[in-house]
Amino acid sequence: MSNEEIAPKGLDGVVVDKTEMSMVDGEKGVLVYRGYNIDEIANCSFEEICHLFLEGELPTQTQLSELKARLNAKREVPDVVLKYIESAPTTEDPMAVLRTAFSMLSGSMPKVDDNSPSVVKENAVSLISQVSTLAAAIHRVRRGLKIVPPHKSLCYSANFLYMMRGEEPEDVVARTLNTALVLHADHGFNASTFAARVVISTLTDVVSAVTAAIGSLKGPLHGGANTAVMEMLLEIGEIANVEPWIEAALAQKKKIMGFGHRVYKVFDPRAKHLKEMSKEWGERVGEVKWFKMSEKIEELMMKKKSLNANVDFYSASTYYAMGIPAEMFTVIFAVARTLGWTAHVIEQLSDNRLMRPEALYVGRMDKKFVPIEQRA
Repeated sequence: MSNEEIAPKGLDGVVVDKTEMSMVDGEKGVLVYRGYNIDEIANCSFEEICHLFLEGELPTQTQLSELKARLNAKREVPDVVLKYIESAPTTEDPMAVLRTAFSMLSGSMPKVDDNSPSVVKENAVSLISQVSTLAAAIHRVRRGLKIVPPHKSLCYSANFLYMMRGEEPEDVVARTLNTALVLHADHGFNASTFAARVVISTLTDVVSAVTAAIGSLKGPLHGGANTAVMEMLLEIGEIANVEPWIEAALAQKKKIMGFGHRVYKVFDPRAKHLKEMSKEWGERVGEVKWFKMSEKIEELMMKKKSLNANVDFYSASTYYAMGIPAEMFTVIFAVARTLGWTAHVIEQLSDNRLMRPEALYVGRMDKKFVPIEQRA
């Protein structure tokens, strides 16, 4: 093997497998979920999107009711997992807490090592349901509050907010979070999804595969970018500071989080929806500053670097206006993406081959062994 035969760094442009889950057209700015343009289904319920990914089609009313019942029945998590969350240091990254808590869920799955299609799909439903319970518990504990058990009948997004806040949310709040979850549900072979598929290709269990994906999403170049965006906005502070701050950051060659994408060459179609939500929520809570600052940064980055905002950029100001702290942004991303990860795990298992790429060795070949007593 020669240097010319090595795949591009970061696997840019390399097609490693087929998928029916989602299609990302970076040139046109199009995202398709199992045949549907994201613009057409962004306001579907998260449960409908769960059915779409797990079953291949949007549900009928009867199918939706059945899936909701299954999700609702699986919301509770073992006490031992909640006790771990309560004992975890609040100085620890919440994504690290989620990663460990999620991995502990395998202990409550009697058939976790059974990779037959029906069992994996049922385990996927459990994980999609339980990850929101974990996330809400992490949020509560970090605020010194008691963990709120799941509601018996609220929809997915409303129950998630109920567990976070301790009270039933207004419909508009639940709808906003619902849309955000739908927009984050899947996105081709991104780093965390690819990690899940690599891990499940060994024929380990779905919990292990998704735990690996959570570890990948934790990174600031992937899911952690939305938290970094809000930290940047808070550091800038006021709209008058935006231009000098951005100019100074670019002069120092700092990476401006929330801009550019490895696939999209135009505006991220998910960011379009989140931008509208950010504006709406800024107006709703009477604090449009974060939206206006974001819009100014977007304008400057296009002018100075020809970079478009991605999904992370406007999700930050949207969540913040909703009263969600910045440290929880990536955790919410993980809640949504658990659907995509488990769907990709099921797809990988349907036609599996162990992923085992090769590497070009570039080290020396001529070193001579010297016994330890003779080494200088």
